[in-house]
Amino acid sequence: MNFSPDSLRFTPWPASARLSVAVFGCALALALPLPAQQPAAAPVSADKSAAQPAEAPQAATASDAAQAPESFQTGGVTEEELRQMLVGKPLYLRGGYLDNTLGFDEHGKLDGHSAQGSYTLSAIQIDRVHLTKKKVELEGTRYGLRFLGQLAYEDPSTALERVPITPKKKVVRITIDREQVVLPKKKKEPKPAKVEKIKGKKGKPAANANPTAANANPVATPANPTAASASTPAPSPVAATPEVKPAAEAPAVTVTPAHTTRVLKDALDQIFAQGLDERMMASMPDFWKLYYEAVAAKSDYRPKDPSIYRQNTVDQKAVLLSKFEPDSNEFAQAAGVADMSQYHVVVLADGTVGEVAVSRPIGFGLDENAVAAIRKAKFQPAIKDGKPVAVMLNLDVPFRIFSKRTNVHSAPEAADKPAEPQLPGPYSLPRH
Repeated sequence: MNFSPDSLRFTPWPASARLSVAVFGCALALALPLPAQQPAAAPVSADKSAAQPAEAPQAATASDAAQAPESFQTGGVTEEELRQMLVGKPLYLRGGYLDNTLGFDEHGKLDGHSAQGSYTLSAIQIDRVHLTKKKVELEGTRYGLRFLGQLAYEDPSTALERVPITPKKKVVRITIDREQVVLPKKKKEPKPAKVEKIKGKKGKPAANANPTAANANPVATPANPTAASASTPAPSPVAATPEVKPAAEAPAVTVTPAHTTRVLKDALDQIFAQGLDERMMASMPDFWKLYYEAVAAKSDYRPKDPSIYRQNTVDQKAVLLSKFEPDSNEFAQAAGVADMSQYHVVVLADGTVGEVAVSRPIGFGLDENAVAAIRKAKFQPAIKDGKPVAVMLNLDVPFRIFSKRTNVHSAPEAADKPAEPQLPGPYSLPRH
């Protein structure tokens, strides 16, 4: 097929045809989806730090943990750990505190005052632990130790009874303050001051729009120096003293959770004893120390002074002259504790009491009452070769129940009938 140049000549379309094509093109453009719009490129800043790529997030470090909110820094110890340490353990209150509500500071020092008594009334068992942000709250039951008549060399630990003495429906409540974790406050960096441009007429900057340029030559040279001096004061020849900024305050000392845990455990050790450890022994009166020395040696008490005689080696025995009956206490009366206890007593040559040691304890705080009564007693000294001498004797002391309701060891008697004082024998008190 042959084409001539005349056949390729362009013939313009009529106006109506051109309008139809334009309408079709607009409809097609509206029907087709628009391509995703690309974000505009960020303007290049003159600051070099803006040109650097963003750093990838790093793992949290120890310094980051120190900056954590205080709610996450309440201390390293947990409530479960405290339960394992305290709940169900045979503990002792080191101070012998007798109140049922006790509060201690974060170092284990008692807040306020409390009556104190024998360690035999200070056994305690913790039943509940609650840990708060500021305190450790404990609830438990107090126990009294009752000895069942064993002598020191007869292994009295096998004849020891723990009797609950906390009244029913009541508990011993103990609170211990916690040392708080103090976090330093993070200082905010001051924002740079904004420089506002003052526009003049027709959007052009005013004469004072550039403060730097304005301050570059703060004092213009006047054409008339005389007029300038009259209107403008001459600058002082002394340079202005630069303002001295105060030194930044030292940051608050941060207490770590590990330190908080250590302080709390030290406080618990100041308040409770797991058993009769060295510190418990050191806090006991001498008559208990001598008893436990005999227990450890599995022997009976012997006076440290070898010149002290025994009752069966003197010509005339020592004799108790005064009447006395040691007081009981509310714990022993409520628990029905009544029995005979025995004590080794050194009677000096002048008839006064020297060293006293427990021989057969009774517990429940009654031994303290017995020793206090013995020290107030009067004795006729022993005689050897016509001279008074120091002698050791064994003194039996009974404790009775004075209420008909709790009297389980003796015959009933009227509640309003006073106890009749008994005259003891030469070196012992009779059993009732």
